[in-house]
Amino acid sequence: MSTTAPPGHLLGDRYARELPELAVPWQAVGVPTPALLLLNEPLAAELGLDPDHLRTPDGTGLLVGTTVPDGATPVAMAYAGHQFGSYSPQLGDGRALLLGELTDTSGTPRDLHLKGSGRTPFARGGDGLAAVGPMLREYVVSEAMHALGVPTTRSLAVVATGATVRRETLLPGAVLARVAASHLRVGTFQYARSTDDLELLRRLADHAIDRHHPHAAAADNPYLALLEAVLDAQATLVARWMHLGFVHGVMNTDNMTISGETIDYGPCAFMEAVDPETVFSSIDARGRYAYGNQPVIAQWNLARLAEALLPLVHSDADEAVRLLTDLVNTFPARYGAAWTAGMRAKLGLAEDDDGVDRLVTDLTALLVAARPDHTTFFRALTSAARGDTAPVRALPGFDGRLGRWLEQWRALDPDPALMERHNPVYIPRNHLLEEALDAATAGDLGPVRALLDVVTRPYEERPGLERYTRPAAPETPFVTYCGT
Repeated sequence: MSTTAPPGHLLGDRYARELPELAVPWQAVGVPTPALLLLNEPLAAELGLDPDHLRTPDGTGLLVGTTVPDGATPVAMAYAGHQFGSYSPQLGDGRALLLGELTDTSGTPRDLHLKGSGRTPFARGGDGLAAVGPMLREYVVSEAMHALGVPTTRSLAVVATGATVRRETLLPGAVLARVAASHLRVGTFQYARSTDDLELLRRLADHAIDRHHPHAAAADNPYLALLEAVLDAQATLVARWMHLGFVHGVMNTDNMTISGETIDYGPCAFMEAVDPETVFSSIDARGRYAYGNQPVIAQWNLARLAEALLPLVHSDADEAVRLLTDLVNTFPARYGAAWTAGMRAKLGLAEDDDGVDRLVTDLTALLVAARPDHTTFFRALTSAARGDTAPVRALPGFDGRLGRWLEQWRALDPDPALMERHNPVYIPRNHLLEEALDAATAGDLGPVRALLDVVTRPYEERPGLERYTRPAAPETPFVTYCGT
């Protein structure tokens, strides 16, 4: 299938049509000399797009928003949000545009969204641009997350603009084209609720139900059922982050999707030495979004969604509060079930194995004390399940307590094949990613392409890739920045 099909059929404008109060029609800025840096050909094919066409001037124009098909309505989306706990009544896409909706080859609608496409009315003083390094970061990490089986936005392409972006230094500019089930966020509902327009809030909720959680429409209370569906989706998502040692870094309510996909890869990274207080964001001085806090913050964010839905759930405010509070309070149990199920898989144990829950609890405490590399430890357990305990015993921090735990676990006859499917060999390690991004900023895409090849086949151990399995040296500090 090719983008040479009639342009009006390429991009839908459902969001812009159905929720005009939550969007501002806008156009991307001109791009001096666009140059395609990375193109996700498998994703393009999944979307029914012709990769060869995307390499043409018209195709590249689509990827930066300067060539828009007839009938499409690019918009900057409005939303509010709690950022590090403080409420901002108007945030929105300050440097991004929703070009419209594509229908993929399975018949599912997907958003095509740009990042770095220029200032919008929500820019709040920013230049609306993005640099090559951060856009490649989102490409690599989001595609790694997809390969790891984590629900996520996807990266379709990164296009260098030929313009210069002023940050701490002058950097080459770029635009990221990304794809999502949608870009509806908790913050979208907060913004709609703040307008005191009950009909707008209802239309937004109905839109979200139809697009993401259609079963909720048949419930006795569809809007309560919508919240329940989002609770389940986010409980599963955050548990998967925790299983992989992933730290999102900026779990503001405007970065929590209604679909249950991971969105926005700014100050994110994968934890190496196990430590629940691990923080990567340069401005998260109090550790609000530390690794170990992510489940608690997820529930806090979902309580903000519940507040936004309150007038839809029941005409009596006290009854609405009771219903929503009771539902939000089920999040820890939902998260706990997802966490335990994932840990059973990582440990290769069947659901009916006696004592598994205690083993999981004990291991969590032991790892915090020993501080081994998270990814290496769980992959080494796979070898132990096959009878070779030397790799795990050789890890820094391994002691007698872990040794006793190891023997208790092995007595349950763990399944190494199951473990291999849930414990990756490769993740986009922080130091390797920064090394690759520095090279790309200097004009060499080779390291990024090599890293991308490794992390998009994360469970397949391959000879010659040992450097990609090693954590950074202890003295190597790492921090990322919001808005990178």
